[in-house]
Amino acid sequence: MPSTRGKDKPVKSAVSKPGKGRAVTAKVRTKQLGGDLAPARVEAILKGLDEAYPDAVCALTHRTPWELLVATILSAQCTDVRVNMVTPELFKRFPTPQAMAKAEIPQLIEIIRTTGFFNNKAKSIKGAAQAIVDRFGGKVPETLADLITVPGAARKTANVVLGVSYGKAEGVVVDTHVFRISRRLDLTKSDTAEKVEQDLMKVLPQDRWIRFSHQVIHHGRKVCVARGPKCKDCNLETQCKSEDKTWWS
Repeated sequence: MPSTRGKDKPVKSAVSKPGKGRAVTAKVRTKQLGGDLAPARVEAILKGLDEAYPDAVCALTHRTPWELLVATILSAQCTDVRVNMVTPELFKRFPTPQAMAKAEIPQLIEIIRTTGFFNNKAKSIKGAAQAIVDRFGGKVPETLADLITVPGAARKTANVVLGVSYGKAEGVVVDTHVFRISRRLDLTKSDTAEKVEQDLMKVLPQDRWIRFSHQVIHHGRKVCVARGPKCKDCNLETQCKSEDKTWWS
């Protein structure tokens, strides 16, 4: 988990006047954060991400919304590479929610053990399968309100599935990379994933919510790594005021 820099205090959301919408909120928040959220600066960050990662997509291998949901649940505290090694066998043996709902927990544990936290994950993916079969006719739901009622599908997981499988931007995926880098870039000063997501939803254009997360995740893995960020290789360096910049590979 990235450092949350305990001295930082979340910025309270401004209340916009009726009829003014998000533009007023963003303007007030920009003033609160000393201009860090000025539209020109936010646009410069988004442009830099587009230049560096024009084709960034979800790294979890999947063919259907159901497979993506399961893969995302398994990715908690685990690398996407490891999940992608496990899911082919998992989906070969239990290809549908109906099949996985009938699986025995020990059978699931046997396959997913290397992803870590396998007891809870096995219960979650079996519970998700049962919920989708019993309550959603065997189809992964297409709204945030419905998805977060599925076992194992909290907001981050739901946002991944909605954005990647259905192209719906109801929120911003905030994993450890998005959490850490959004704070480094002063797009937020909040100290929980939930609050960071709400801040980003106010700052970013909604049509960028999905792409932004994919791009920042790639940036966190390749350049702005948690230990020893490669600042000399970063095309966002001029927009970053972090105190722990490094200048070696």
